[in-house]
Amino acid sequence: MCGIWALFGCDCSDLVRCKEALKVAHRGPDSFQINNLEGLKNSMVAFHRLHVVGGIGGMQPMILKKYPHLSLLCNGEIYNYKTVRLFSKQLQKEFDYLFQTDCDCEIILHLYNEFGGKKASQLLDGVFAFIVIDTKQNCVMLSRDSYGVRPLYYVTTKAGVLGACSEVKGLCELPVEGGIRHFPPGHYMFCDIMKNGKVIPSTPTKFHRIDEPPAHLQYQRLELENAVDKRLMGSRRVGSLLSGGLDSSVVAALTAQKLKEHGVAEPLQTFTIGMNSDSTDVIAARKVNGNKRMQFELPTWNPYDHGNRTSLDVARHIGSEHHEITFTLEEGMKAVKSVIFTLETYDVLAIRPSVPMYILCQHISRNTNNILIMTGEGADEVAQGYLHFLEQPTPEDGHKESMRQLQQIYMYDVLRIDRCTAAHGLEIRAPFLDHAFTSYYLNLPADMRAPKNGIEKYFLRAAFAGANLIPNNTLWRKKEGFSTGVGEEGTSWFEHLQQHLEGLITNNEFARASQSYTHNTPRTKEELFYRQIFEKKF
Repeated sequence: MCGIWALFGCDCSDLVRCKEALKVAHRGPDSFQINNLEGLKNSMVAFHRLHVVGGIGGMQPMILKKYPHLSLLCNGEIYNYKTVRLFSKQLQKEFDYLFQTDCDCEIILHLYNEFGGKKASQLLDGVFAFIVIDTKQNCVMLSRDSYGVRPLYYVTTKAGVLGACSEVKGLCELPVEGGIRHFPPGHYMFCDIMKNGKVIPSTPTKFHRIDEPPAHLQYQRLELENAVDKRLMGSRRVGSLLSGGLDSSVVAALTAQKLKEHGVAEPLQTFTIGMNSDSTDVIAARKVNGNKRMQFELPTWNPYDHGNRTSLDVARHIGSEHHEITFTLEEGMKAVKSVIFTLETYDVLAIRPSVPMYILCQHISRNTNNILIMTGEGADEVAQGYLHFLEQPTPEDGHKESMRQLQQIYMYDVLRIDRCTAAHGLEIRAPFLDHAFTSYYLNLPADMRAPKNGIEKYFLRAAFAGANLIPNNTLWRKKEGFSTGVGEEGTSWFEHLQQHLEGLITNNEFARASQSYTHNTPRTKEELFYRQIFEKKF
C-alpha cells in the first residue's frame, strides 16, 4: 500500500503541487519522494511508500538502468513477480541479471517494455494502480486492477492537463477545470505528451473482464487456499479481521494455517470490534461451546440462530491471539467527520460500517505491529451472500446480480476497506477478490452457486463442511451486515447512529434540504448530516 500522485501539463507553482501531493501522505508513512521528470515540461510525480516488499530499490518513481526512458509509479502488490518470467523466453533467459531490485513492482517495467501496456496489465497477478511515463514514446500510461482493490482517480482537461492520484483529495484543489473521476477497474489508458508538456486527453480501454480467466491463470492453482497464501507476501506482520461470520473466519483460519506452514512462530492476531462486549460480532468471534463439532449435513437446527450464544470460539479454534475492541456512541460520532474525509463520499451505506472499521484500524495501527491486514471482503458479491440473493427468480438472475455488484464493488466495500486501512498506514488484502479464484468460481454453473434451502452462500459453506477449518456453527452463521454486527444486543450501530442524528438536524433544516442540495437531495436527516460534512470537506 502506498500513495501515488502525478501531474502533467499544469502551469501551477511547485508549492501548489507539493501541497496537493502531501495530502495522501498517510498512505505511505515510511518514506516520501517528489520529482520533476527530466525532459518533460510542467510535470511532477510523488510517491509515499509503505515498506512491505523489497528494500531501498523499491522507492519510486522507479527508473531502471536498462530502461532509462521509463518511470514507474505503482500502488500495488504483484504476487506473481517471481514466476512471471515464465511468460517470456527472454525474461526466463535473462532472469539472473535482468532484475535491478528486489521489489515486486519492478516486473511491470520489464513487461511494459517487452509486451506493451495492455498485455503487461493482463499478465499481472495482483492488485495495482500504476502509472508509466515513457519519454521515448512521449506518452503516459495509467492502469488499474480488475476489481479496483487499489484506488486511482484522474482528471483530464481540454487545456492539456492530466492529474492522477490514489485519492481525490490530492487533486481537488488543483487550478484546473475538469471533473475528477474514478479510473475504471480493469482498464488502461495511454495519453500522448506534446513537446510543451501538455497532454492529449484519451479514454480508458478495458483489458480484462472479471468473468474471464486472467492471462496468468495457467501458472497457478485456483483454490481459495492459494489466494490466501500468495497474500502473505511481504516483510511485515500479518493480522486478520474477524467478525465471527463465515467470510472473515475462513480467511483468518486459512491465514493462521499458512503462517504455521511457513514457519512463523508468532500467532496470528485477529481483531473484532463492537459497541460493547455484548455485540453479536464480538460474541460470535469469542463464544465457546463445549459440544462436539457436528458432522456436515443440511442442519436440522436453524443455522441462522446464534442468539443463544452457542457459537464456537473461532479465535480459539484457529489458535489466534484475539483482540476485542469496543467503542461508545460518542466515540463513533467523534469519528464521523474523519471517516467522511477519509472515504471521500457521503454515501450512507459506505459511512455506517466505515466508522467502526476506521476505529478498529486506528487501534491496530497504534497498539500492534500488524501492517498487512487480511479480510473476508468480496465473498458476499462473489458467492451470493447478501440476503436478497435468496429472492432471485432464477440462478441466471443471481449470477447477473453477482456480476453487477462485483463491477461496482470498487465504489463501496473495496473503497471502505482501502481507505480505513490506508488512513492508518495499514495494507488490506482480500483473498476472495483473487483473479484466479473468482474467475473459476464465477464460471461454475449458475444453479450450483445459487442459494439452497433458504441458505445464502450455500455452495461456499458446503465446500468447507467437514474440514474442521472453522466451527460448524460459524460455518452456517447467517449473513449479518457489519453495521448490525457491531451493535449492542437488540440495537444495531446504525440504529444508534440514526437516533442520535435525529436530534442534531432540525425539522426546518431538513425541510430546506431540497433547496440546498438539488443533486442527490438527502432523503433522511442522517443523509443530510453526512452531506453537510462532505460539502465542507470537498
